[in-house]
Amino acid sequence: MRRSAAATRAKILESAYALFFERGYFRVGVDEIAAAAGITKRSLYSHFDSKDALIGAVLQQQHERAQATIERWANSLSTVSPAAIDRLFGELSTWAAKPRWAGAGFTRIAMELADLRGHPARVIARKHKQAVEDRLTQTLGSRQSAMELMLLLEGTMAMLIISGDRRYANAAAAAAKQLIANAARAAAATPASPAGSRRRAR
Repeated sequence: MRRSAAATRAKILESAYALFFERGYFRVGVDEIAAAAGITKRSLYSHFDSKDALIGAVLQQQHERAQATIERWANSLSTVSPAAIDRLFGELSTWAAKPRWAGAGFTRIAMELADLRGHPARVIARKHKQAVEDRLTQTLGSRQSAMELMLLLEGTMAMLIISGDRRYANAAAAAAKQLIANAARAAAATPASPAGSRRRAR
């Protein structure tokens, strides 16, 4: 039975995502994507004007799907306890241990397209990472702490790809717990504003 246009588009996106994730953007051709989706290349181009437009659509779909995962990670840090930090980096370490793991797709595509800042995939990748940072800022109550945690997460993934040594996840967790503790101490030591002091004095 002939597929609807929506079903065909969905199949293209799923096939492209699987191939891009497994082998990278530049090593996958449109012919391969069309074959995996069970359509002709001409049919693929009737849905997407170019390979660039296709990868942009693939990442946009993954960004939307990832919102639940972002929320779950942020909620797991709601108490910002050492145990919560250990769970976060423990999940990352477990993910990295899967066969053929190659890191976060958004980071990988941004690196592949590092010299093409205006590429639609780069725009979506930046949007995705910003959404993660914004949600962490909301949870941690500090943009600085969120940025530092983002650096640790991204750096850990890079080192796990390079070395495969899962001890980097443990080291990053220890560093994350230290930075959160330092931020909490700094917040506690910050003097109250004069207005706040006057309100308490009343």
